[in-house]
Amino acid sequence: MPGITIIGLGPGNPEQITLEAWRALEGSQEVYLRTLRHPVVGTLPRGPAYRSFDDLYEAHDAFPEVYEAMAQRLLALAERPEGVVYAVPGHPTMGETSVRRALELAAERALPVRIIAGLSFLEPTAVALGIDPFDGLQIADATALALRHHPNLDPDVAALVVQVYNRQLASEVKLTLMSLYHDDHPVRLVRAAGTPDASVRDLPLYELDRQGDLDHLTSLYIPALAEPGSVARFQDVVARLRAPDGCPWDREQTHQTLRTHLLEETYEVLDALDTDDMDKLREELGDLMLQILLHAQIAVEDGDFKLVDSMQHVMEKLIRRHPHVFGGEKVQDSDEVLRAWEQIKRQERGEHFASLLAGISRALPSLSQALEMQRRAARVGFDWGSVEPVEAKVAEEIEEFRLAPDPERRSAEFGDLLFSLVNLARWHAIDPESALREANQRFARRFETIERHAADIGRPLEEMTLEEMDALWDEAKEAETRDREA
Repeated sequence: MPGITIIGLGPGNPEQITLEAWRALEGSQEVYLRTLRHPVVGTLPRGPAYRSFDDLYEAHDAFPEVYEAMAQRLLALAERPEGVVYAVPGHPTMGETSVRRALELAAERALPVRIIAGLSFLEPTAVALGIDPFDGLQIADATALALRHHPNLDPDVAALVVQVYNRQLASEVKLTLMSLYHDDHPVRLVRAAGTPDASVRDLPLYELDRQGDLDHLTSLYIPALAEPGSVARFQDVVARLRAPDGCPWDREQTHQTLRTHLLEETYEVLDALDTDDMDKLREELGDLMLQILLHAQIAVEDGDFKLVDSMQHVMEKLIRRHPHVFGGEKVQDSDEVLRAWEQIKRQERGEHFASLLAGISRALPSLSQALEMQRRAARVGFDWGSVEPVEAKVAEEIEEFRLAPDPERRSAEFGDLLFSLVNLARWHAIDPESALREANQRFARRFETIERHAADIGRPLEEMTLEEMDALWDEAKEAETRDREA
C-alpha cells in the first residue's frame, strides 16, 4: 500500500542494527538509501534491490536543496501502490533533514508513515567522550552553525557540533565559534563513533580545520568554559544578589536609584573609547552590562517585562529597519540607509505627521543633542551646500555674541554660537562631545604639570605669575607633541 517505511541503520557498526530494522530490510524488495557512504551498507541483507539518492548531492549546490529534492522524490515513490522503504544512517528522527521534510509532506498528503528506530550517533559519541548528555549538552549541525555570524550556543554548557564533514566546513565552523570561544579553547574531535574505527582527538579550537581526516562521521565536542561567561549565568548572579538572602544594598536598589550608576558606567565606557584602552573597555562594558541586567531583574521582579522581551524587541526592530540586509531591498550608501530608517520609523508610529526630531533623547548631552538634530535635518536637504557658509555663520554668531546688549541676550547668542560650532564639527566629521571631552582631558593633564612643578619648587600656584604658568603650559604642550610624534 502507499506510504513510507523509514529505517534507522545505526551509527556505523553492523552489529548495532536493530533486529526490527534487519527484518524489515530482509522483507523488502526495494530499499532507497539516503547515501551509500555509510559503513553498514556493505553488510545489509542481500535480498532487496538497493538504490540511493547520492546523485542529488551532485545535482544541487546547497544541502537544503538536496534534502528538499530527496523529500520530493521520496513522496513520489511513497504514492506508488507498493509505497517506499527508506533507510538512513543513525536514527531516522535524529539530525535527518530529509526525513523531517518527508514527514511534513506525508502529513499534508495523509500518507501513512512507519518509523523503525535505530541507534543514533549520540549514544556511541557520549560513550567515546565519557559524558552523560543529561548533564547538559547542546547539539548543533555544522552546516547550520557555519552560516551564522555568532554561534547560538551557551558557552557555559558543553556543545556537540555534528557532521563536520570536510576542512572547508571546519574552517567556517571554527571562525563562527571563535566569536564566542577563545582561539585556544580545548575541543575534542570525535570520528566514527560506534564503529571499530572510532577515535577521539584533543586539540585547540584553532587547529580544527588543520585535520586531514574529517568526514561525515566527524563530530566536534566543545567543553563548557572553565569560568562562566554567558549572559544567562550573569543574569543568575544578578538575580541571586537581589534574592531575599542576597546583598542588602542590591536588594534596596530601584530603577531611580540606579540612574546615576547607569550614567557613570556609560561615561566610563566613553572614556575607555576616548583613550583607546581595550583592557579598560572590556572591563567597563561588563560594568555597564551589570547596570542593564540590574534594571532587567527589577523589571522581572515587578512583573513589568523580562530581558528576553527587550532583546526580542530590539532584534525585531533591527531586522525591520534593515530590509536591505534581511530583505530584498537595495541601497546605494549609508545616507540612503538613514533616510529609509527614518521613513520606516514614521511608518511604525502610524502617524501622518511626525517630526524628524522626534525621538531624540532629552537626556543626551547638549552637544550630542544638537549634532543629532542637525544630522536629521541634513538628511532631507536642510543644510548648507558647502562648509564655507558654515564657517561664515560661526563668525557671524561670534560678532552677535560680542555685541549682545544684556546678559539674557548674551546667553542666547552664546547658545547660537555653540550650535553653529557643532554644525562646523559635523561638516568636518568631528564628534563635538568627544572633542570637548578630549580638550578637557588635555587641559587637566597640562594644568597638573603646572601643579607638579609648583610643588617640586615649593611655591604655591597663587605666588606664580601668569607668565611663569604659561611657560610651564607650553612645555607640557610641547612634551605631548613629542610623545605623540615619537
